[in-house]
Amino acid sequence: MSRRPYVREVPPTSWYFRMPRYMRYMAREVTSIFIGIYTMIMVFGLAALAAGPERWDAFLKALQTPLSLTFHWLALAFALYNSFTWFNVAPKALPIQVGEELMPDIVVAGGHYVVWVLLSLFILFWAGVF
Repeated sequence: MSRRPYVREVPPTSWYFRMPRYMRYMAREVTSIFIGIYTMIMVFGLAALAAGPERWDAFLKALQTPLSLTFHWLALAFALYNSFTWFNVAPKALPIQVGEELMPDIVVAGGHYVVWVLLSLFILFWAGVF
């Protein structure tokens, strides 16, 4: 028996470049940064709304800058990517058994997508968009 067992070298900053699956995992994890920043922007918006009309108008004006619009489109793209990947993994995390058989993955993931669309339409209707 060896006193010095073999330890495989794993690069601390580039291990996820080895396989596409790892790259997708890291891309999904990076989306949380943008979603967190977007959440903080919304918290600042609530604070501006509570502070009065002048602060709220200044906040709305700041949201109309090209940098802010670019960030919001990027955050939307990352939020959609995060949602799609989460719904696609749902059949693995939540297998539904009917009798002796498991429900097909497409049914479980499709159910998530249908509920997502229906809730989004309900929220848009409730907000007065339709």
